[in-house]
Amino acid sequence: MATPHDALTLQMLRWISEGARSYAEVLDVWKSTCPRLTIWEDACADGLVDSAPGMSGRVSLTEKGRRLLSRDFSAPPRSDSAS
Repeated sequence: MATPHDALTLQMLRWISEGARSYAEVLDVWKSTCPRLTIWEDACADGLVDSAPGMSGRVSLTEKGRRLLSRDFSAPPRSDSAS
C-alpha cells in the first residue's frame, strides 16, 4: 500500500480490530461525503469489513481484511540480488 488512501484504510482496519465497534460508531468516525476520501465505502466494496444488520450491529474484519492488516507494509522491499 503506497497511497494516503491505503494508509487510512489500514488505520481504519486496525481501529476496528482493536475492539467491538458498532455500525453507527464506524459510520460516525469513518463515513465521508468527500468523493476522494471514501475509506469506509471502499473497504465495504473491497470485502475488507462486514457488519451485522442495524445501527447497533457489530462491524468486523473479513478474512481478506485480516490478511491485509497482517501484512507488514513498513518493511522495505526485499532484494534477492547479490552485491
